[in-house]
Amino acid sequence: MVKKALFVRLKAKAGKEAEVEKFLNSGLQLVEDEPLTVDWYALKFDDSTFGIFDTFDGEERRDVHLNGKIAETLMANADTLFAESAKIEKVDVLAAK
Repeated sequence: MVKKALFVRLKAKAGKEAEVEKFLNSGLQLVEDEPLTVDWYALKFDDSTFGIFDTFDGEERRDVHLNGKIAETLMANADTLFAESAKIEKVDVLAAK
């Protein structure tokens, strides 16, 4: 069972909501190339609030992801797309199916 995860909350800049949604959809291709990421979800909470939730088999694998291509791409686009800094939270998975 996966034990480690990341939860990232993202707030789109006004007028950039569609671009954020497109950006997150394109992230799937990047994470497909990360064999250490077990699950990856792009989320939409409302018109301007988005998120990413992903899971890993251990701390080391989560750290590899945090230093990988998708994190690099996220940070490279942060000033253009997001109204505030991404809130990246390391979380533990207590139960999963």
